[in-house]
Amino acid sequence: MRCVIARFPFDLTKSGVLESMKGVKPEPITGESVIIGRRHYPVKQVGQVVTRQDPRDFSAGEVVRAMARLGFTCGTAPKAAPARDDNPFERASALLGTPVSV
Repeated sequence: MRCVIARFPFDLTKSGVLESMKGVKPEPITGESVIIGRRHYPVKQVGQVVTRQDPRDFSAGEVVRAMARLGFTCGTAPKAAPARDDNPFERASALLGTPVSV
């Protein structure tokens, strides 16, 4: 499949992407990701390996569109739950639970 990433045309195939990413250790995912094989990769890392370009030269959207057209599953990283800032008394009260009437 022919696609344009960072204003350069590339002929990508699903098997070619799989071969390129074989043996590449995934970096921590902070934004959008691509599932290649059984691993989740950041889209910028995939774009860098497949195109051999600096990740600052292309957008994540360009790589997501190309990978989705090749049949790979793309998504975003799950958002972490915000940390609670309870004071020690509220935390202890929450751990003890509500009183039970007898």
